[in-house]
Amino acid sequence: MGTSDIQVIRQHLIDPEICIRCNTCESVCPVGAITHDDRNYVVKADVCNLCMACIAPCPTGSIDNWRTMPRQSAYPIEAQLTWDELPAELSPEQLAEQGVAADAVPAVEAPAPAAADASGQAAFQSAAYGSTTPPWSAAHPYTNLYGPKAAEKSVTARVVGNVRVTEAGATAGSDYDTHHIVLDLGSMPFPVLEGQSIGIIPPGVDANGRAHHARQYSIASPRNGERPGYNNLSLTIKRVLEDHQGRPVRGVASNYMCDLQVGDTVQVIGPFGTSFLMPNHPRSNIVMICTGTGSAPMRAMTEWRRRLRSSGKFEGGKLMLFFGARTQQELPYFGPLQSLPKDFIDINLAFSRTPGQPKTYVQDRLRERAADLAPLLGDPDTCFYVCGLKSMEEGVVMALRDIATHAGLDWDTVGAALKREGRLHLETY
Repeated sequence: MGTSDIQVIRQHLIDPEICIRCNTCESVCPVGAITHDDRNYVVKADVCNLCMACIAPCPTGSIDNWRTMPRQSAYPIEAQLTWDELPAELSPEQLAEQGVAADAVPAVEAPAPAAADASGQAAFQSAAYGSTTPPWSAAHPYTNLYGPKAAEKSVTARVVGNVRVTEAGATAGSDYDTHHIVLDLGSMPFPVLEGQSIGIIPPGVDANGRAHHARQYSIASPRNGERPGYNNLSLTIKRVLEDHQGRPVRGVASNYMCDLQVGDTVQVIGPFGTSFLMPNHPRSNIVMICTGTGSAPMRAMTEWRRRLRSSGKFEGGKLMLFFGARTQQELPYFGPLQSLPKDFIDINLAFSRTPGQPKTYVQDRLRERAADLAPLLGDPDTCFYVCGLKSMEEGVVMALRDIATHAGLDWDTVGAALKREGRLHLETY
């Protein structure tokens, strides 16, 4: 085979040293090129079409790595899953040894068309409507102040609170044992905004003797802290005892965090996130749609609005919450939600496993409130936030599409505006 026969590509790779395993890249990839195991996120060279949809949403920049490779020698996912660091770029001499001419130009393919469903219609891509830019009035976020690489500094935070926030999971080890954990960051500067996240580095090593990677958690407290005026923040963490397929697994970081006692210390990196941020202009409306611990950023936004309202310094618009869980007992923060004034927040709960009741999901509640949501979809002062399990995302976005369509709005126009103006944000895992 001559050098003219060698196809050269720019292979897309993810840096395992700084990836925080947030699942953002996999959730936004329109062609299913990204996958993961319990350690690394990787890109399939034979599927990736270099559409770049995953680049901007990545909170750490770990997704933005490339290697010039002969296509037949591209790194397979089996190799990538074992990496602790990226391989070096091949030198011109190494490429020449594989028959690559010095002036070879890597192939760049056009993005693949959307997959078709059984009827031949283009499959609905909910991720195509999620915005990667924040609302225009969002505060400026600080990110990556403390990094995940071993050579970079993490912050030692002290646990000052650990409280179970579900009625279910009353005993340690129960399936729905969810905790509200407060961390004090001491004298280390750690500015955060509602909608951002941090990474927790579990101590110890995995079964192969390698240090655990950081796990990402959304911040559940507003910008001035769980306790205002102190350098602290809170997290909402569910003890993980099974994966999304229902197979038994003991989550390393979640169990570590749920078992922490007041006075214990943890290693923190971040903050992360530049787009899932709340609007700050007067009379802006916020529609929050979540399940389980996806409520963390919604709690942060709600509490910041509540504090502004009580201070008389902000004329806020509508707050609507659509919150789903299997049962009321498994819903985090159910009690505190009941104490919020009805004229402050419009709460809609959905339970899918209540005995004797039909299964209800957040998208069902959205459709029930179509008359109220349709005007908000077309209102440039309204932002929508979706956070929770990946399985909810498509149903929610399709419900918004149907609400717009039934109200006589053109969804292509509305959906494009939601994305372009930073008004629809999807953070699912």
